[in-house]
Amino acid sequence: MPFKFIHITDTHLANPGLKLYGLDPRARLDAAVADINKHQSDAAFAVVTGDLTHWGEPESYANFAEAMAALKMPYIAMVGNHDKRVACLDGLKAAPRDPNGFVQGTRTTEHGLFVFLDTLDETSHAGEMCARRFDWLAKTLAAAPADQPFVVFMHHPPFPVGVHAMDEIALKQSAEFAEVIAPYRARIRHLFFGHVHRPIFGSYGKIPFSTLRGTNHQVWFELDANPADHLASHEPPAYGVVLIDDENLVVHSHDFLDTSLRFPFEPPAGVDGRDYALNFPAR
Repeated sequence: MPFKFIHITDTHLANPGLKLYGLDPRARLDAAVADINKHQSDAAFAVVTGDLTHWGEPESYANFAEAMAALKMPYIAMVGNHDKRVACLDGLKAAPRDPNGFVQGTRTTEHGLFVFLDTLDETSHAGEMCARRFDWLAKTLAAAPADQPFVVFMHHPPFPVGVHAMDEIALKQSAEFAEVIAPYRARIRHLFFGHVHRPIFGSYGKIPFSTLRGTNHQVWFELDANPADHLASHEPPAYGVVLIDDENLVVHSHDFLDTSLRFPFEPPAGVDGRDYALNFPAR
């Protein structure tokens, strides 16, 4: 069986009982956790790629921790532009931490070294990696065995994705990031990130990447360089199910609150298949 883990992003929890943009972020995270527990309980762990909270308040991290305590697997909690580093580290044992106090770390798996990066700039919604964070990343990659592959996680994308409003607040040090990882590109099996609240898949150079909708609100699909408004939306939330073996890495995006009709492809016994398909009753 392939190695399985879960990707969650942009949960945006507020303090208990509060709604955000007309939605209940805690209830939606609870629904994601319940769905994962029911259908994906064989996953090794989950990774939450930042924006755990909306305002970085200690009570919001406690709310997040309470929700995630129901998850039947370990998880790694990362920071995004809506988080506060100290409050996150104080409130969540699941947040990694490097020697400089950043929310960075690694996890060794049977399919490579998973690397978790801190791209938080608490003065801006854009991403930042300072010299100390880049130094940690360079040393971490260099210290790995020469035949060990990497899977990299961060909140901000290090390149433009075409959604102009989000590209303006992507990682500011994109050139520096590309330079640090350059010697290891062939060994990076996948790059996971959050931030853009969109299901986007492709390649960064030759590195495959993916990102997902958040569990609360989304960013509306708009490629116009000068949109009248930067729009959010109530598109369905999702989490990712990732399957890895020695040859392949597959990402499934699952809209866990979708209630659309499920039905058999094959007709009931005695019913013609063409008639079944053409006369299927509308819901």
